[in-house]
Formats: sequence, C-alpha cells, structure tokens
Amino acid sequence: MSAEVFRSHLSIEAEIVRGLLDAHNIQARVSSTLAPGLFPLRFGGQAEFRVSVRTPNQARAEALIASHLDEAAAGEVRRLSETVGPLEERIGYHFRDLGLLEHALTHRSRAHEDASGGVVDNESLEFLGDAVLGFVVSDILFQRFPTHSEGYKSKIKASIVSTMSLARLAVAIDLGSFVLLGRGEEKTGGRSKDAILADSFEALIAAVYLDGGVDAARAFIASCFDPLIDSGGDQVAEASFTEDWKSELQERLQAVGGGLPEYQLTAIEGPDHRRRFDVEVIVGGVSIGRAQGRSKKGAQQQAARAALAHLKRDPPPASVDLDNS
Repeated sequence: MSAEVFRSHLSIEAEIVRGLLDAHNIQARVSSTLAPGLFPLRFGGQAEFRVSVRTPNQARAEALIASHLDEAAAGEVRRLSETVGPLEERIGYHFRDLGLLEHALTHRSRAHEDASGGVVDNESLEFLGDAVLGFVVSDILFQRFPTHSEGYKSKIKASIVSTMSLARLAVAIDLGSFVLLGRGEEKTGGRSKDAILADSFEALIAAVYLDGGVDAARAFIASCFDPLIDSGGDQVAEASFTEDWKSELQERLQAVGGGLPEYQLTAIEGPDHRRRFDVEVIVGGVSIGRAQGRSKKGAQQQAARAALAHLKRDPPPASVDLDNS
C-alpha cells in the first residue's frame, strides 16, 4: 500500500521532495494528473504532481518534508533561475514552473546517462510542441492570407516549420547554449545540430503552452514566425519559403529540358565534432553551384540554392542543354 505525502502544481517541488526522501532511504514515486489537451483552446487548469511512499514510511516522510522543503525548494529554484533564467529574457516569457523549462531542455542523451532514472527527456514535449506549432501557424496563415489557395498556405506552412527553419530560430535565441546534453552528445557537437535544436525549440513551445496556455504559446510563436510570414507582405513569393532547394532545382531543370543535377562531395573540413562538408552541383559536366554545410544533406541543399541563384542571374552554360524544346 502507498500513501500520498505531498502534492504540488510545480514539478520542481515534487522532484525536490522525491530526491529528499530517496536521500534518506525512503523510496518515493512521483505521479501526475493528465496534462491538459490542445482542445479546448482556453487553458483552464494545471497538472498536479503527487509524491507517494509506502504506508509504513508515511510518518517519517511527512516529518522530513516539513523540516526540509522550504529551504531545499528555494535553493533549487535559485539554481534553475540562474541556469535558464537568461533564456526567459530572450523569449520574452517567464515561467511559473521552471521545471517545465528544464524538462523542455533535457535531451534524451542526458536522461540516458542518469543512473537514478529521475531525469525525463523532452521527447513527449516535442510531440506536443509540434502539434501546438502546427495549429497556431495554420491559424495565423488562415487569418493573414484568406484569399490564397490551400496549396499556397500549405507550402508556406511546411517550409517555415521545417527542421532547418526551426533550427535557425533556435540559433537566434541561442537555445543550444541551454540544452542539457549527455557527455557523448556534448563531445560530438550536439549544441549545433539542426535536429537537436529544432526538437528543443518544439519542446520549448510545449513548455510555454503548458505553463501559460494557448495565448502565451501563440504570442511566443507569433513573435518568432511573424517576420518570416510578413517578409513579403501580401505578395509573399512561395519560393521565399522554400527549403527544399534540391527539388526546386530539379523541377526547374526538367521544366526546360535540362539534365538531372549531380551532387559531388569535394571536401570535408574540421574536427569530428565540427565537420564542414563542401558540395558542388554538376549539370551536364559543368559546375553551377557549390556550398558548405554541417551535414552532407545541408550542404547539398545550400549548393542547390546557389545553383538556382546562378541560373536566375546568368544564362546556362553552353554545355548544359537547358533549352531543347
């Protein structure tokens, strides 16, 4: 049988209590009520965290909590505030529960290296953040471009919520400096990996949503994405949001009867944890674009973008048959 000895709306406090009891050889378990769903849109309640112990340990646990909680909680909140507080300033949102922010920043590599099992990674928050982001961006596009086609809005949405776009937004707030990584991921340059940055950004959106509701999440998302959406006003060009430059280049070449582009890796530079890849785009034996990136795929995308710019700026090389129609 188990007995509940503590409950709180703050995950920080619940984890502090669990750690305190474990330190005194009292096994404790933290459980919570279900987090609120995405709908209804108005965020009405908060998750509640509960700490339970085996019934024979109840009296001792309650005495320990009463004598230590205030001092321990204050110290933990101060530690978190010093660690992640600067990020709150950058995103313009202050958390009621800093534990949610810490959870959003915890990569699975950190959780896997924690022998106690008390560290939870941010993958569930990534899932929720992706849903919140998709809904809010769709609503913004619906309001902003009421006369544009569904395909137009879908293409813009897919581009601005892409991994590359989210990673750039994460870099803009220096999110990588705050992500909690395991030692192995740290050594391999995890703070600058697009996938980790994008996933952490989605988890951050979920944390804002859970802490402050949909209005707070919408305000944060709008502050990040409005510049992308508004960059071209009502005359936004679809190409300006396109991140799949390889597909666009291939479509462009096929439309005018050109050959398929070939991507050649020309160089690899830098140490293992900060590799840079040089890629060149070849069409009909002629180089029409080259670029560098932190991954082969990223370098290929940027090389394709350079090739597109070249084709728009200069006539195609004579050896590239782009006009046999």
